Amino acid sequence: MNTDINTLFENLWQAYIKVTPTATKIHKLLGSTQQDDIINDHIALRTFSHPKVNIDVLAKHFEVLGYYEAEQYHFKEKKLYAKHFEHKDKTKPKVFISELDMSQFPLSIQNEINHLVSQVLNDDVKTDDFLYSGRHWKLDYRTYKILLEHSEYAAWLAVWGFIPNHFTVSINHLKNFDTIQQVNDKLKEAGFVLNDSGGEIKGSKEVLLEQSSTIADKVLVDFTDWEKEVPSCFYEFALRYPKDDGELYSGFVQANANDIFDSTNSR
Repeated sequence: MNTDINTLFENLWQAYIKVTPTATKIHKLLGSTQQDDIINDHIALRTFSHPKVNIDVLAKHFEVLGYYEAEQYHFKEKKLYAKHFEHKDKTKPKVFISELDMSQFPLSIQNEINHLVSQVLNDDVKTDDFLYSGRHWKLDYRTYKILLEHSEYAAWLAVWGFIPNHFTVSINHLKNFDTIQQVNDKLKEAGFVLNDSGGEIKGSKEVLLEQSSTIADKVLVDFTDWEKEVPSCFYEFALRYPKDDGELYSGFVQANANDIFDSTNSR
């Protein structure tokens, strides 16, 4: 497994921008001339609850680098469970890993997912590149559509496998912006479409976290039986507020995250 945090996140970034062409454009739009104020608040990864690839399996790649579990989250409506991880060095990005609770789905859907995961080799999950290795299974468009009828999340994961679902610009570090509204206005002025599920701004100063996100890019994907454009990844923006002790809040707000998931919905 990886021994260098910066190398891991650089590789994750490269895998992400390959299927998220708007990310580099937004990077340039929001950053200062030196581009040294684009700081990554957190990344998010998705997986299945299958024991071969569940949250704990993915988390090991971060835990060996000094990350520890901070909080857990349950999204009953979307049938998801998640944990977020922080590093002892608070300047390092946070990591949010969610998983689809397979037990909440019909047996036919569980069988479809089990068939996909069965194609992941046991040794694959231990390799340095697993977190940005993409899809490990063959996928036809018929299976994608079946999964999509039951869960947008399941369908997305079936297509993309193991890559970052999103990166997140820390608005706290931007030199040219003070509020999330200013960021959103700049993005819309440049023609980017924002996720308006729950409102364009999710959260508030009262819950110590405000977030917004773009709608995922659409990318042409080669299925085994078809070629179709499907949602890939998106870019998120986060503004954190200080707690009573003066430290910036480092957690996540479940209601915010629930709406952020919708950024990859097929529309």
